[in-house]
Amino acid sequence: MKKKLPLIFFILISLISYTAKGTHIVGGEVTYVHLMDSMGIFNHIPYHKYQVNLIIYEDCQNGQPEAIIQDNPAWLGVYDGLGHIFELDTGDNAGCCGIQYSTSIPVPANFSNACVTKIPATCLLKKTFSKIYALPYNATGYIVAYQRCCRNNATINIVDPGNNGATYFCTIPSGMAPNNSAVFKNYPPQIICLNNPLFYDHSATDADGDSLSYEFCAASIGANDMVIKPVPLPPDVAAPVYYDSVTYFPPFNSKFPMTGYPQIQIDPRTGLITGTPNHLGRYLVTVCCHEWRDGMLVNTLKREFQFVVTSCTKKVIADIPQFSSDPNTYIVNCTNYSVHFVNTSTGGFSYHWDFGVQGEKNDTSAEFEPDYIYPDTGTYIVSLVINPGTTCPDSISRFVKVYPKFIAAFSDSGSQCPGAPIHFKDQSTATIKPITYWSWDFGDGDSSFLQNPIHQYYLGGIYNVVMISKNVKACTDTVVRQLVIDNFIPVAGHDTAIVKGEHVVFNASGGVKYAWSPPDRLSDTSIFDPLGTFPDTGTFTYFVHVESAYGCLGTDSIKIEVVDHAAFYVPTAFTPNGDGLNDIFRPVAIGYKNLNYFRIFDRWGEEIYFSSTLETGWDGTYKGKKAPIGTYFYQISYTDRFGKNGLMKGDVTLVR
Repeated sequence: MKKKLPLIFFILISLISYTAKGTHIVGGEVTYVHLMDSMGIFNHIPYHKYQVNLIIYEDCQNGQPEAIIQDNPAWLGVYDGLGHIFELDTGDNAGCCGIQYSTSIPVPANFSNACVTKIPATCLLKKTFSKIYALPYNATGYIVAYQRCCRNNATINIVDPGNNGATYFCTIPSGMAPNNSAVFKNYPPQIICLNNPLFYDHSATDADGDSLSYEFCAASIGANDMVIKPVPLPPDVAAPVYYDSVTYFPPFNSKFPMTGYPQIQIDPRTGLITGTPNHLGRYLVTVCCHEWRDGMLVNTLKREFQFVVTSCTKKVIADIPQFSSDPNTYIVNCTNYSVHFVNTSTGGFSYHWDFGVQGEKNDTSAEFEPDYIYPDTGTYIVSLVINPGTTCPDSISRFVKVYPKFIAAFSDSGSQCPGAPIHFKDQSTATIKPITYWSWDFGDGDSSFLQNPIHQYYLGGIYNVVMISKNVKACTDTVVRQLVIDNFIPVAGHDTAIVKGEHVVFNASGGVKYAWSPPDRLSDTSIFDPLGTFPDTGTFTYFVHVESAYGCLGTDSIKIEVVDHAAFYVPTAFTPNGDGLNDIFRPVAIGYKNLNYFRIFDRWGEEIYFSSTLETGWDGTYKGKKAPIGTYFYQISYTDRFGKNGLMKGDVTLVR
C-alpha cells in the first residue's frame, strides 16, 4: 500500500510457520446486514449496528489441516472512508483474540450429470466469521477488510500466486439511510468439467430491493509469505481502488479470467456464467455484484473463487476432426465440391448431420460418415448431433470451406552449376484469386517467402524443392520437384616434382571438355591426360579450363617442379599438435623408381613406425598414444631410376 502505517500494523505473527499459508483458501467474500431497530446515539452522534460476515471457502481435501486450524480466529480491520482505524479485531502472538467462526458448513458438490462418469472427489468448507459493529454516522462510510497469504501455486492466470495472498473486503456506504449488502444465492462451483458447457448461476439477492448488475472484476492482492496472517492493512482511499489488483498473466485479465470455446462470460443482468472451458487448470475468478439505487451505485459485493477445470469422463462426445489450420475448420476443399465427413465421436448410436446449406432442407444425413456434394463455393457450418432426442446427446459444429480449384506449380530457369542463380517462378492457378502466400524450401536448408525467388546452390547434388502456396480463401497446395545441380569440381591434378628428362602424364577431371595452357611441352592441349616432356630444370605452371556436361565452366592449375637430379627433401623437425601446420613427418622423394620402406626408431632403437610409402607419413604417435618430445631416427630404403638400391638415414626432432 502507498500509505505510511501506524506502529500497530507492524505487529507480526512470528510463530505461524510456513505451512500456515492460506493456499487452502480457495475463495471468500464479505457481506453485511443492517440490524433492524439498532439506531442509537453515542456522544451525540447517531450510529447504526451492522453484522459483518466474513466468509472463506477452505479446501478440506487438499489443504493442510494445521493451516485450516490457524484460520480461526479471523482478524478484521475496520476503517473509515479516510483510511483511519476505527476498530481492529486482531490477535497477539499467542492468537488469543480476533473473531471466532460462527459456522463451519460442508459445501455440497451439487453436481449431477447423467452424461458424465468418474466425477472428481471434492471437499469444501464454508466458514463464517461474524461480528456486530456499532458504526457512527460519518460522511465517508466504512471499509471492513481481511487479509491472508497465500494463494495456491497451481493458479495459472496470475503472477506469483504462491507469494501473493488475498484481500476480502466490503464497503458500508455513508449517510443516515442504512444499507444491506447483496448476498450471493449459490455456493461457488466445485466441479467444472473440461469441454463441458458451464451454466452457473452467480446471481445475488438484495434485501433493500436494489437493482443488481454483474461483471468479472479484479482480485485484490493481500499478504505475502513474509507476513502470512497479518493485521489487515488500511485501504488506499486516494487510489482508484482501495486495494491493488493481482497481476494477471497475459492473455488473462480481470475481464478475461479463463479460456473457453465458446468464451466464458457473465451476463451483466442475470449473473449467469456460461461458456465451455477448453483448458485444464486452476483459475482465479472474481465476480462483482453492483447495487444500484435511484441510478446511483450504492455498494459492490465481491466474491473471489478459484475455478478448477478438471477432466471429467463424458459418456457421449461428438467430434468432427480438424484437418485444416484455420480455426475450427474441418477442411478447406480446393479440389472439387464433394466432401467426405470423418466422424470421430464416441458413445454414439444415432447421428444427425446438417451440412449447412442455407435454404436447403435435404442437406442432412443420418449416416455415420456421410459424403455430400455442395452446390457452390462458399463457407458452410456443418453440425453433428449424436444421440439426438436422448438423455445424453452431444453436438459439435465446424466450418467447411469449398473453393475449387487451386493448384500449386512452379518453374525454374538458369544454369545448373554451383553458384549460378536459379530463377524460380510461381505458376499456381486458382479459381478464386489473389494468391497471397508462398513458402519455398530449396532443399539445402534455405527458404523464402517471395513469390518468385532467386536462389544459388554452392554444392552439386539433387535437391527437393518444395513450394506451398495459398490463396485468399485459405486454399493451400504443395508441389515438390527435384532439381539437379552439377557436382562440378574442375581438377588439374596434383603438383608434381620430377627429374629433368622425365615425362609427366597429366590427369585432369571434372568435365567433358578440357583446354590446357600454355601449350609448351604438352602433347595435346584438348584432352584430359596430355603427356608433358621436360628436358630442362625449372618450375612450370599449367592451367586447365574445364567444361561439364551441363555447360559449367571452371579452371584449375597444376605446378610441375623439375630438378637436376634425384633427391630426398626431409624436414629436420615437426610439431604434431593438431593445429594443421607441420603435423606430419613426411619426406618427399624426387626421381626415384621405388620406395622399399620408411622406418622410424626411438633413441633406444625400437621401431615405432613402418611404411612402404611416403604418402602417409608419421603423425607422432606410437600404439595410439602420443610419442614423447625428443629426437627420432629414420631409414629410407629406395631403388633409384637406374635399378640400384640405396639406404638413407637421418634424424628428426619431435616438438609439441
